[in-house]
Amino acid sequence: MRDGFSASGDGFDLHFAGRIVLRHRPDCPAVVTSRGKADVAMTLGNFTISDSPSDARHAVRVDLVDEATVTLSDAAGAIARLQFDGGSLVVRALAPGHHRIAIAFHAEPGEAVWGGGEQFSYLALNGRRFPMWTSEPGVGREPDAPQAALTGHGTGDYWTTNFPQPTFLTSRWLAVHCNASTYSVLDFTDPAAHRVEVWAGDTSFDLFAADSPAGLVGQLSERFGRQPPLPDWAIGGAIVGLKDGARSFERLERFVEAGAAISGIWCEDWAGIRETSFGRRLFWDWRRSEQRYPDLPARIAALKARGIRFLAYANPYLAIDGLLYEEGLEGDHYVRDDHGAVLLTDFGEFTCASLDFTREETCAWFADRVLGQEMLDIGVSGWMADFGEYIPADARFADGTTGMETHNRYPVLWAEVNARAVASRGQTGEAVFFMRSGFSGVQQHCALLWAGDQSVDFSRHDGIGTVITATLSAGLLGSAYSHSDCGGYTSLHGNLRSAEVMRRWCEMAAFAPFMRSHEGNRPDDNLQYDSTPELLACFARWSRVHAHLAPYVRHLCDEAASQGLPVQRPLFLHHPDDPALWTVQDAFLYGADLLVAPVIEEGAMERDVVLPGTEPWRHVWSGADYAPGAHRVAAPLDAPPVFFRTDSKFAALFAALPKALAR
Repeated sequence: MRDGFSASGDGFDLHFAGRIVLRHRPDCPAVVTSRGKADVAMTLGNFTISDSPSDARHAVRVDLVDEATVTLSDAAGAIARLQFDGGSLVVRALAPGHHRIAIAFHAEPGEAVWGGGEQFSYLALNGRRFPMWTSEPGVGREPDAPQAALTGHGTGDYWTTNFPQPTFLTSRWLAVHCNASTYSVLDFTDPAAHRVEVWAGDTSFDLFAADSPAGLVGQLSERFGRQPPLPDWAIGGAIVGLKDGARSFERLERFVEAGAAISGIWCEDWAGIRETSFGRRLFWDWRRSEQRYPDLPARIAALKARGIRFLAYANPYLAIDGLLYEEGLEGDHYVRDDHGAVLLTDFGEFTCASLDFTREETCAWFADRVLGQEMLDIGVSGWMADFGEYIPADARFADGTTGMETHNRYPVLWAEVNARAVASRGQTGEAVFFMRSGFSGVQQHCALLWAGDQSVDFSRHDGIGTVITATLSAGLLGSAYSHSDCGGYTSLHGNLRSAEVMRRWCEMAAFAPFMRSHEGNRPDDNLQYDSTPELLACFARWSRVHAHLAPYVRHLCDEAASQGLPVQRPLFLHHPDDPALWTVQDAFLYGADLLVAPVIEEGAMERDVVLPGTEPWRHVWSGADYAPGAHRVAAPLDAPPVFFRTDSKFAALFAALPKALAR
């Protein structure tokens, strides 16, 4: 069957790459349009969104024009027009005043679905709805979690994410991407249809198909933009996160003396701090604090001479009690509210203005004046480019768009400004910024994701395990490099770090391309990696494992650049013919040759592992060979289940991991 529309009884089908993409029948319409009335409220980056749809219309008559165009009508007239051109499908509502479109893509029995951006709770999306709206993921996302004591906004749900993306892949090795940036929903609750709801009067979809999931991921990576490879310093050692002012440098020496492989120190408090009821926050005025970090440029230069980079922090908001805020006012650099005044947002006991990155002058000012002069020019080698989700629906931008239209696009604009600053100093591929927020296209600007604000525990929807799901789901959509706050971040309502969760997080973080610790939102209440000799030794051991794997990670970076493959991969990516692997989200392939199954359950000293393929896998710590299939594997502290392919050209490197851990 050729690509395009074809009549089928009293309906039509759309074929693409030998697959049925749409199947319309009067009793099962492919397109429904309606009017809508949105209600969107935001509190601290958490959103409540509802709609009041009316006048829904679906087709009872099909006017098939040709292979490229279909018009759908009912008794009252035309409803929608569909146009297909190669891999592009355009859908337009024709009914007057209709600005909601729902399109049902064909699904086959047993078809698995993945995607949706960076998802924290579920890798396979079947059976659930996923709204596409960048936000705080929330804390207490499950009824039995301790954090569920939170009330009102902030608890989140299984679908809330900093990085949504209206793209899905299926086990027919077909992918569909919706080009709309406004609010949308991916709905997989009906096993007979993959529905996409879009709050717009017209939208378009890009279609992709391949013979394997790896080929499909490569196409998506090409579509959204491939990241520059990570520099050697970023993959060659761990980044120690400390926010203790000048004392951070003294504490860094403890890690060095303990034998840790250190490539950087990350001081997010470089611009000062602000104490709030949530914990230790930062002073959002992105200039170095001479009081907290005296002689910082000289300190940075001295560290770099030792092979240790300095990393900082910034976000796209400026506190109204800072000096840069006044500069921003003079340059008219802020987003406005619907009354034309500067939009001011409560970030939790302090107020900020948002930078308007739809305005070229603002992008140039922030990239050069702040990220360039204040950071890169004093020797900063990287930073957390935080936030990006706090744009309310009624915001007004210089390009004439509203928050409803630009909210999801804002993280991409933010990423572009960071990339612009790096490029302006000739540092692309050398300086590294990492982000938690994202949307379609952020991949081409941001080399490195981090998984946001996990709770400092083992909870199913908030804790350590969500890092794996987030990494795998984002990797399928072209984000090659990801990592997390080693040790977790969020500590609320008495939920404090245990030595066990910190040790297990180290074991997992060593098998990511970037290993970075974080002191969390309540550093004084929680254990840190230099709190005890045992934790310091643990971090040192696993930083050496991370550094030992640098030659293999460089190989994976090369694969990411040439093929678009993420460094951490779902098991099915290289073993697509085994449906049992389609839902595995608690283990991953580190490239094709290493399998890592982190321990993400409290108290567990063994865990189930599925070894894919047809050849044996060798257990790193014992040297024993395991046949493919399901196994119960011992997993004491300092020995999480890790296996490698004996025919790998890196087999000798993997076999030496126990020595790297022990020395």
